[in-house]
Order: sequence, then C-alpha cells, then structure tokens
Amino acid sequence: MSVASLSPAAAPALAGPGLSVRLGRIAFLALVVLAYAIIFAPIVMVVVTSFFDQEIVSFPPDALTLRWYVNAWAQRDFARGFVTSLQIALAATAIGVPLGTAAALALVRARIPGRGLINTFLLAPLAVPAIVAGSALYMFYLRAEDWLDMDIKATFGGLVAANVLITIPWTVRLVTASLAGLDRAAEEAAANLGARPLTVFRRITLPMLRPGIVAAALFSFVASFENLELNLLLVGPGRTTLPVAMLSYLEFRMDPTLAAVATAQIVMVSILMLVTDRFVKLSRIV
Repeated sequence: MSVASLSPAAAPALAGPGLSVRLGRIAFLALVVLAYAIIFAPIVMVVVTSFFDQEIVSFPPDALTLRWYVNAWAQRDFARGFVTSLQIALAATAIGVPLGTAAALALVRARIPGRGLINTFLLAPLAVPAIVAGSALYMFYLRAEDWLDMDIKATFGGLVAANVLITIPWTVRLVTASLAGLDRAAEEAAANLGARPLTVFRRITLPMLRPGIVAAALFSFVASFENLELNLLLVGPGRTTLPVAMLSYLEFRMDPTLAAVATAQIVMVSILMLVTDRFVKLSRIV
C-alpha cells in the first residue's frame, strides 16, 4: 500500500519516521566527514606547506618549490638523526616485540596470580606522559651511572633500553587482542595427535599470531622512531635522534624545511602501513 493511497491524515504519520531516519543518516555522515577532516587537516597542511616558496609561511603562497626538500637533504644533522632513529627503532622493536609477545602469552594462557595487576603494569607506559617517563629515566640513569661507574645516558644501549619501554606495551596490547580471538581447536588437535608443546607453538600458534605480531612490530617501530619526549633528555652530542634534530633546527630557523622532513616521514610510515596491511590486514587487529 503506497502513501498516496492513504488518507491525508495518515500519510504524514508514515512519512515522518522515514524522513527522520534519512536526516539521522545525513547527520551521522556529516559527523564522520567532520571527524576525518579534523584528523587529516594537520597532515594535509604540513604536506602543502612543504612546497611553499616563501621562508615565512603565508597564504596564498607566492610560488611552489622543492628547495626545502633539497635543504633537508643537505642537513647532516637530519641524516645522522635519521640513521640513529632507525637503528634505535629497529633494535627496540627486535627486543621489545619478543618480550611483549611472551608476556601476552603468559597473561592469556597461564594461570598467574594478579594477572590484571601485571597487565596494567605492562600497559602503564602508554598512560604515562612521555616527558614524565623521560625525566624519570634520566634521573634513574644518573643514579645507575653512579652505582655502576659507567656511561648510560646518551649511549646507544641506554636509548634502546628506554625505547623498549614503548615497544612492550604496544606488543602486549596487540598480541593479547590477537590471542583473544584465536581458536584453540587446531592447537588441541595437534596436541592430541602427539605434537610436543614447542612444535604446537612453532607450527600452529605462532603462524596464527603472525598478524598481531607484525602489527605490534609496525606500531612499535613507528612509536620508537617518532618519539621525541622520551628521547629528548637522553640524547647527547654525536647521538641525536631525528625528532630531536628537528626540534634543534626549529630553535634557529622557521622555514618549511621541517615540513619537508615531516612529509618524508609521513610518506615512509604510510608505505609501511600499506605494505603491512597488504599481508596481515591491520583492520582485523587494531
């Protein structure tokens, strides 16, 4: 029965709910578009600014240029900082992901007293402001240097140890989420067929956890590579990370060179995420 065949008094009553649903969908879509605009607007502005010709950013730009990318490439501090950040991020990821995976397996599979408290303790670095954690680590390193009579801060080992504190929480969080949705039927079947626990873990459990582990490695690497606040107090002469080198450059220059460096980082991280998602489907984990 169509609305046209009803009485004039009944037609608005049926048309009203349909109109409300359409208006609700339009409002929801507008909110989603607004949320994405707020998220991506700063990124777009950084990328666009990196091509402005004038040294002092103003709108509209006088012209477009690539000279800020050339200038960024010529800065030796940026090159050294990139290499240092890359080395630290790779080392911290290589150490933190196996430790975090083992911790996640223990928290989910083993019967450990106080698992909730341990889980909260392992995830605490994500809640503590990075500048607070960096200050605490700096003071701890000073005390440790007095006790051990050796240099720790501003060393490669000290920076890697600090960044491991970032990688472990990400790994615990992502691998725990992966374990929560894992079907144990295949593991139980293999065990019933006589496979040893190590064989079950290596051939069944670990392959099923691969998406979570790869996602944890990706996020751990990015969090360590891009970290500024934690490393700010721990670096020293001759060993400076890229974010710290960018902050030092900002103290003396205000040109779009930093926007060019940031754009290069955005492109690098985006490529990493796209390649990773191509193989492990990050949307299923995070």
